[in-house]
Amino acid sequence: MAEACVDLPRLQGLAPHVAPDTRLLVLGSFPGVASLKAQQYYGHPRNQLWRLLSDVFALPLVDADYAARLQLLRQHRIGLWDVITETQRQGSLDSQIREPRASDLHALLAGMPALRMIAFNGGTAARLGLIQLGEAAQRYKIFQLPSSSPAYTLAYAGKLAAWQQMVPDFFSASNQ
Repeated sequence: MAEACVDLPRLQGLAPHVAPDTRLLVLGSFPGVASLKAQQYYGHPRNQLWRLLSDVFALPLVDADYAARLQLLRQHRIGLWDVITETQRQGSLDSQIREPRASDLHALLAGMPALRMIAFNGGTAARLGLIQLGEAAQRYKIFQLPSSSPAYTLAYAGKLAAWQQMVPDFFSASNQ
């Protein structure tokens, strides 16, 4: 992350979408411009998060409206948040993040006793999130996944194959 840019405003991220019975927490880096404008996780129409989760967990997320998407995630014990809660950034690229303020992952996780898995959506999320979690990461099954962002140019089939690695652990954790 580069130095602060005094002419950029501080951007505030989105509130966590979790519940005490969340089993899987998907952590991104920080919402992009389209997501912040819509006040919706993964609000850019080309972001593949909703398609990936739909295909991985056989959920009808792609054609659902945002409220229904969140409801389906909650029903299936999947939560969303970001490792950065506030930052300066021009545009949507992680490489443009300046002066990030880390999310309080420890406080969030303390309120989710059923959590078993953490999936980092992209390299920046994984790098920062693992630093923030420190030794606490050992309590969870960790997945470092390719970003669902349209800026990450890995073909969808490659992203899907990586994201599907969560399936066995997710369903075994759901039965506990």
